Amino acid sequence: MPALLRFLTDVKAGRRPARAPIYSHLIYDVMPNQWIEIDRPDILIVEGLNVLQTGRLPKDGKAIPFVSDFFDFSVYLDAGENVLMSWYIDRFLTLRGTAFRDPKSYFHRYSGLSDQEAIATATSIWERINLVNLHENILPTRQRANLILKKNESHSVTEVSLRRL
Repeated sequence: MPALLRFLTDVKAGRRPARAPIYSHLIYDVMPNQWIEIDRPDILIVEGLNVLQTGRLPKDGKAIPFVSDFFDFSVYLDAGENVLMSWYIDRFLTLRGTAFRDPKSYFHRYSGLSDQEAIATATSIWERINLVNLHENILPTRQRANLILKKNESHSVTEVSLRRL
């Protein structure tokens, strides 16, 4: 988070180039000592599950920046829990035969699961981790977005909510 905040501060201040940390889905973490350089972009898109979170304010009233403080406009992609779970399981099954096969992958241990085992594992991970994160950290940020796009299972947008700017 500190590296992301430094990057966003540098972009807003017009520093060139600004260095952004690189997140790897292979190792499931930020890659140490690896950056991408961005040189004064006209438009910058920041994507993430928790980018609209504010966190706890310090009791002493000291100002602290949040990632969303740097956004001019925010979009929240929304879908029902059953749709999100279905997407997660489908993605898990696809990755089991692709990225999970890499021995360096954080999820390599799941690459040899049968379809039935993979569905059970993905459902368990969804219920124990992702659903909890959805309720505790992601859904509470939805109303902070400028635009909420509700999607159905086929990824079609079914509702659009624009907050007055």
